Amino acid sequence: MEVVTTITNVEFGKMINAAADALKNNAEKINKLNVFPVPDGDTGTNMTLSMASGAEYERNETDTHLGALAQATSKGLLMGARGNSGVILSQIFRGFAAKIADKETLSARDLADALMGGAETAYKAVMKPTEGTILTVIREAAAAANRAAKESDDAVVVMKETLDAAEKALASTPDLLPVLKEVGVVDSGGQGLVIVLEAFYAVLSGEEITTEIDNAALDAMVMSLHNAGVQGDLNPEDIQFGYCTEIMVDIAKGTTYDQEFDYDKFYEHLAAMGDSLLVINDDEVVKVHVHTEDPGEVINWGTHFGSLRKVKVDNMRDQQAEAAAAAEAQKEAEAKAEAEKPAVDLAVITTATGEGIKELFASSGATIVIDAEQAPSTQDLVNAVKESGAKEALILPNDSNIFMAADQAVEIADVPVKVVRTRTIQQGLTALVLGYNPEGTLEDNAEAMTAALGDVKSGAVTTSVRDTTLNGLEIHSGDAIGLFDGEIVVSVPNADIHQAAVELLGKMIDEDLELVTVYYGQESSEDDANKLEEAGLAIDEDLEFEIHDGGQPLYPILMSVE
Repeated sequence: MEVVTTITNVEFGKMINAAADALKNNAEKINKLNVFPVPDGDTGTNMTLSMASGAEYERNETDTHLGALAQATSKGLLMGARGNSGVILSQIFRGFAAKIADKETLSARDLADALMGGAETAYKAVMKPTEGTILTVIREAAAAANRAAKESDDAVVVMKETLDAAEKALASTPDLLPVLKEVGVVDSGGQGLVIVLEAFYAVLSGEEITTEIDNAALDAMVMSLHNAGVQGDLNPEDIQFGYCTEIMVDIAKGTTYDQEFDYDKFYEHLAAMGDSLLVINDDEVVKVHVHTEDPGEVINWGTHFGSLRKVKVDNMRDQQAEAAAAAEAQKEAEAKAEAEKPAVDLAVITTATGEGIKELFASSGATIVIDAEQAPSTQDLVNAVKESGAKEALILPNDSNIFMAADQAVEIADVPVKVVRTRTIQQGLTALVLGYNPEGTLEDNAEAMTAALGDVKSGAVTTSVRDTTLNGLEIHSGDAIGLFDGEIVVSVPNADIHQAAVELLGKMIDEDLELVTVYYGQESSEDDANKLEEAGLAIDEDLEFEIHDGGQPLYPILMSVE
């Protein structure tokens, strides 16, 4: 591949999609850098899904101007952002895109300016920036890019200096954030960013990036074009080119091959036969999508350049008739659902895992409960607000890793939204039960629910997924561990969940607390919860216990003390 000194729209697209692939391939590596040895460390997964959304928006953008592609990437990352790491990544690309909105190509100077814009925007997005995180990595990387751009007009040189500085900054994160040094890992979000920058450098330096020609990028573009031609309010008779035709040709192979492949000649012949044409090729394969009245001629044309690997023809007029009927049925169903939907002035949007816990939220007044086995994206939260049909909404994240996505949803939603910063399921339920007044205003409810958080302490018991030392505790893979308001305070060998729960409860209760609520999960039982109650009463016979089947994964026991 050719080394790139100036970045065009083509290279930019390759960079974004290579970064998405690289994060996907390294997601588990990043997940394992989680400071806490709990089974739900998901920074890698969140960054992967966030970047995948950015890449999808980039691929689907019909404007090929580089600035427009950058804006599309930024929008996709924003809407798909999951977890705080994903949101910060989206902010980096937001600042990056803003700096190059009017650029058709990127010089080395433009690249450096974009990276500095990304660092600046990311820092502004975080209320209390913490060094030793992804923020440190992007700041140091951008500063190196700026220095390099003063000395060189080669984008590859600037990208190499950027990557080197990012790797050095990542290595320094344990020195800046003591908890990382104690556990013996680098920052997981910073590692994700380094992987993104590695992919950028690989594309610009000419390294071969392995992608299949029959890939998601082309499929997404095909679907976009196809949907534009088949839509509910279009008369089938108005379709000029009625056959959606796709072929894939192995270039210079087979018995029918009699012409050397020339892209312009190949493309121009097909362009005269229809519309919605896409032709993508590498040295071995060419793939075609076109809407035409003569699919046979498209197929015949392809055989001149090699052997057919794939042929697909759809009658779009028949599909349009079906789409029109389906669209009409959908409109009727939506109108009926809207008519039957109870009017909601103020909605409560919350997240939860476990069927029992979801039911508790619903019965306590939550309007919509989003499944949180995978951290919800900004788009998920915005969609929930819209689905509620309410004039205003409250969001209970129940996880600090969802805070930033919730904050983004506040900015994007069409109605006023406030976030009550609940860090745990237990806090979310307490806020809802003690603080929520369906007749109150958005502001009053947010204030009352936030105040209610001071009335509850949260505990969780799970099993360690790796060896580590944290908070003075030597923890081994397979130990039962207890977390008190997010800090590991108990470690018990041999996965003794009951003993860990008893020890954790002992640390949580004091003379001012009266009620203990236990939620047993998928890997626990009501009998286990009853035994915990017996042990708790042995510690303090005046305690009251409530026991619920939470059904939550990963955490056999959740408990709250009030």
